[in-house]
Amino acid sequence: MGLLMRYKLGLTGLLLTMLVACGGTNNTRSQAEAISQRQATVQGSAVITGAGVDQARQEAINDAIANASLQLKRSGSESLLASDIKVVDEWQEGNTYHVQVLAVLAQQHACHSPYRKTIVATAFPVMNADQVNGNESQDLFSGIPREIGNRLMESGDFIARNLTSTSLYQNRPDLAPEIMLNGIIVNSAILDVARRQNAQLVLAGVIRDFKVESTQYVRGSGVLAELKSVMRDYIARRSIGIDVFVYDGFTGALLFQHRYTDSILGDVSLPSGYTVGSERFDSTSAGHKITQIIAMASDDIKDLFGCYPFAARVSRVENNRIYIAAGAQDKIKVGDRFKVYSVDTYASSVGMGFTDPVGIMVLTDVGPSMAAGNLEGGGQYQVRPGDWVRSVEMP
Repeated sequence: MGLLMRYKLGLTGLLLTMLVACGGTNNTRSQAEAISQRQATVQGSAVITGAGVDQARQEAINDAIANASLQLKRSGSESLLASDIKVVDEWQEGNTYHVQVLAVLAQQHACHSPYRKTIVATAFPVMNADQVNGNESQDLFSGIPREIGNRLMESGDFIARNLTSTSLYQNRPDLAPEIMLNGIIVNSAILDVARRQNAQLVLAGVIRDFKVESTQYVRGSGVLAELKSVMRDYIARRSIGIDVFVYDGFTGALLFQHRYTDSILGDVSLPSGYTVGSERFDSTSAGHKITQIIAMASDDIKDLFGCYPFAARVSRVENNRIYIAAGAQDKIKVGDRFKVYSVDTYASSVGMGFTDPVGIMVLTDVGPSMAAGNLEGGGQYQVRPGDWVRSVEMP
């Protein structure tokens, strides 16, 4: 009996060992799949300018980082960024430098900007005006971008300015992100908004879909049919589609574009007077879904632009001193160094993001919203109001 018992115990131990081994194999496979979903091979490129090949190489790597951030998206509630960048190949083709990198995502923020970037929020017009009736909240158009800006402010990485009384797509929201003026695509509206608000980034968007569809066909006439017709606004299906865009305020280039979609089944009403961001708004099914979209968009923007260089405008030049429209509120401090770019040099290469710098500016005085300094080695005569500065190194 003792021998049989020992045999059974030994067999049980062997089976448990095999099961653990199988489970370990599955865990290893699951881990491998998780890793594969958090890495990608991407390319970046930059034009070789007078700054030299080394500068172009760094700019190409920065371009690859931005491409990786767009390609590798958030999963669930995790916030993922391209944190581990390894250059696996690089080459020069004509006057363009190319790199190929392996980007691996991490569950923690990889790069945190030491400066706060200013973003101005504009209105999100609805593409089909009849999808939001007069008895519903009219705060969606300004409230959605306002709350995205508020969330970005709360992160500590942004200064958000509210210009939600202005829409970039007022005439043709169906063509967004393109901005049409007299049948011509223009980006002057973006540049004008950014310049007036001293903003580096411009937030815009369109409520692409907010349609209510009845879950039951309404037929016949009389009181019952009218009651069903009224009830379709409260017990129905509603689809939500919101496009979110972020433009560069110095070039008008589209840096971020994403469509967020969801749907509601049941009570789809959004009563008039409910303000986006309020508890009453979030207590409704439609409001709660919109709040979730606002949170996702805010996280995506924060994650992507955490690795984006800081930039600010030159406001004036007096007595060999350069003043920029950024200060302590932007987290800049005495001794910080910025590359200075001439608006004339830059204007000949719109879309590149930046060209040859005219020098390096070192800050000597910092106020709440303004700072001043001098170019290393002099040469202040080259800098004029309207020029701009950019952080020397990626955060």
